[in-house]
Amino acid sequence: QVQLVESGGGSVQAGGSLRLSCVGSGYIYSIAHCMGWFRQGPGKDREWVASINPYGDSTYYSDSVKGRFTISRDNSKNTLHLHMNSLKPEDTDMYFCAAVRWCVDGTCYCGSSRNFQYWGQGTQVTVSS
Repeated sequence: QVQLVESGGGSVQAGGSLRLSCVGSGYIYSIAHCMGWFRQGPGKDREWVASINPYGDSTYYSDSVKGRFTISRDNSKNTLHLHMNSLKPEDTDMYFCAAVRWCVDGTCYCGSSRNFQYWGQGTQVTVSS
């Protein structure tokens, strides 16, 4: 059974930093999977934030977080991270980690167009002005 468990959310003032973590079951890391972060607030559509390939050498970011957030993974610890700097009140949301097989029908890609399959329960991030 695939499990993803997020942690690291909290409350911070604008301009501050947080680091989110997501621990996944071994299956996610034993077979090549893209990992990603999404966010969603009440009444809002889910928004893709960032994603990373199985080897950690290709990363993708939404324009709203590019230059402020960094996604990384430690496959030896089955862990995904999202380092968030220069936080803004509009970054306030529930943040979810997600995973999907890297390659489908011979195409291997981890960008925003992927339909992520496995999801965690989320961790809340609140940024006050």
